[in-house]
Amino acid sequence: MSAAPDTAAPVATASPAIAALDAVERTSLLTAALRATETQRADRLYEDPYAAALAGDTGLGLLAEVRAATFPAAGARTVPSTPDYNAIRTRFFDDYLQAAAADPETTQIVLAPAGMDSRAYRFDWPSRVRWFEVDRPAVLAYKEHQLSSFTPRVDHRGVAVDLTSPDWEEQLTAAGYDPSVPSTWLLEGLLYYIPEADTHRILQRVAAISAPGSRIAADLVNAEALTHPQMTSLLKVFSGWGCPWLFGSDEPEALFATYGYTAEAVQPGEPGADFGRWPDPVPPREERGVRRVFFVHGRRN
Repeated sequence: MSAAPDTAAPVATASPAIAALDAVERTSLLTAALRATETQRADRLYEDPYAAALAGDTGLGLLAEVRAATFPAAGARTVPSTPDYNAIRTRFFDDYLQAAAADPETTQIVLAPAGMDSRAYRFDWPSRVRWFEVDRPAVLAYKEHQLSSFTPRVDHRGVAVDLTSPDWEEQLTAAGYDPSVPSTWLLEGLLYYIPEADTHRILQRVAAISAPGSRIAADLVNAEALTHPQMTSLLKVFSGWGCPWLFGSDEPEALFATYGYTAEAVQPGEPGADFGRWPDPVPPREERGVRRVFFVHGRRN
């Protein structure tokens, strides 16, 4: 599966649709800005020629605030390097989804939430794959506006619904999703923004419509990252935007096992989740009182 050709979407200023995005939804513009910045690096881990148009001026403004908190003018950095983390996360899930799609039994991939993800445009995908992007109507409307000149390179289906809606499963199946066959789910940039009870509800509901053998992947932080003094400057930024971090888990494998998944968690900087970019020591899992991040991936039993 090849990367998108080196043609970039035009950089856009804020469209009227941005005003409809809530605080959490606007963090997807931050992610797009990080991806646009990564694309400009000579040592980039991936290329996203659509990210700049998706980020717009709003995303760049959010990124400036995060950079100021991450790399303070006075004093050493204490929070994780957000640009390096995002680059590793994007590349990790790029590889994960491409490996899943290479399996002949993979016929449906679900991004929930989709945010400003452009993988449907960046890569070639097998013709057998249906690609579902689940997110709130305002997010998908903004994204469609910004990428209106481009065509996805996959059978792409947007499902404009909130994941807390009581009937999002019905809307997903109406779009062509088949719960009776294995699927691949990516929950990227979601779980730390929602309360613990909502995390459990979402995992339960995803598991309920995922056939045995289905894949799932997600990123999350540990509980210590929500209160650790070294995280204060970054946490204040997100709280100030109206989207504080609310959930973390010290036992991600057990969390996913509760809903029928056999899962593995890897930390940035460990083998398979480094790509030569993680700048900090990686604390052993048994060490307590430290901040950490996990990439979780597993299969439905």
